[in-house]
Amino acid sequence: MRNTRRTEAVRRRVRVSVAIAAVCVVSGAAACGDSGDDTADTGLSVATSSAAPAPTESSAALTPTEPPVEPSPAPVYKPPYIDHVQWVETEVGPSLQIYPTVSGRNTSDPTAGDEAWSEVRKLDASADSPGMRAQFDCHWTFARLVDPDKTSWNLEPRRPVVTTDEMISARCNPGFAEEPGN
Repeated sequence: MRNTRRTEAVRRRVRVSVAIAAVCVVSGAAACGDSGDDTADTGLSVATSSAAPAPTESSAALTPTEPPVEPSPAPVYKPPYIDHVQWVETEVGPSLQIYPTVSGRNTSDPTAGDEAWSEVRKLDASADSPGMRAQFDCHWTFARLVDPDKTSWNLEPRRPVVTTDEMISARCNPGFAEEPGN
């Protein structure tokens, strides 16, 4: 009789252990780390003595809980960052309009600005001048945050080359105001 009870207790522990393992598999092992605690945050009770465990509501039901909701991974924005560029004539003179892609508007990759400038230069080599690069860098760094839906970033070759602080205080348009309508 004593052996029968002991065998029954061992079988219960095995069933509970199997149930815990199943919960771990279903929940992606998120709650089943080796904490030294036999319950491992599963909501199931596990007997550690040789006596038969008292049935509990959670061990009797053996229904796994909802798996934990894991946060969605942040989207990765990859090149190309620039869709196209075009020269237009404005009230302030020629202006290179740069049209960023969704990736160009949203990437947080620290090397993406250099890659985007490289794309601009490939689309129009005449953009490659210090003042134009500084205007682009200002738009890339700040305009994307301040006005993320702005249709285009407009760079004018006639704008003066200024310090970074002057560029920022001029809202990326040093020397004279941004052309009307932009």
